[in-house]
Amino acid sequence: MTNYSFPGRWLGGISLVLGPLLVLAGILLRIRFHYFFPQQLAAYQAHPALMVAAYSLFTAGMVVLTPGVAALARLIGRTHPVWAAWGAGLVVLGLFTRTFHGGIDHLAFQLVRAEGADEATRIVGDTYQAWHLFRFPALAVVTGWVVLAIGAYRSRALSRPRAVALGLMWVLALGTLKGTQVPQSLIAVGGLCYALVPLGVTVLRDGPRPGRRAVLGLLALAAALVLLSLFGPTG
Repeated sequence: MTNYSFPGRWLGGISLVLGPLLVLAGILLRIRFHYFFPQQLAAYQAHPALMVAAYSLFTAGMVVLTPGVAALARLIGRTHPVWAAWGAGLVVLGLFTRTFHGGIDHLAFQLVRAEGADEATRIVGDTYQAWHLFRFPALAVVTGWVVLAIGAYRSRALSRPRAVALGLMWVLALGTLKGTQVPQSLIAVGGLCYALVPLGVTVLRDGPRPGRRAVLGLLALAAALVLLSLFGPTG
């Protein structure tokens, strides 16, 4: 038997390092455009590759962050399990919500391709307040990072400055086609990087390096995923 707990050192450490950096890259790529949806759709029409890259990196960062949040919760839970459970639970719910919005953003960009920016803007504007299940977790997106940050400080998983920086994620704008707000987005994501990237490096260094068999297995898995994406079924 092994003393394994999800996500483990490697998955958790890589997530803590890579997730914040992907989110940062996403917000920096779209920083020159006004953050509200008409300007975001117009920016896509003028610079489709840039905007696809920006939104893809941002959404990928939200997905990649999930194991890292679990890794941080495991550290918090050693001494403060209630803070770990509530903080991580709320944050992960918020990450799911942002991923859902990423799907809406993708569809809105396809409307620009099919109908043009003006018509896409009209359609998005007419349906912007439409009800959906993930409207309810909006409070989790705001409060989750604060609860997790408090737990991280109380458990000494993060120092006070890094815990405060993590809690600043509550100011990151939420919703359909939300671009980069200056300075709020930079403050939030900069704090995320300051809090989690060094922790991820520490987690990765805290133990032996992976063996040759593990590295070969990871490379084989990555190659298989690339081949599936290139030649697998679509739709």
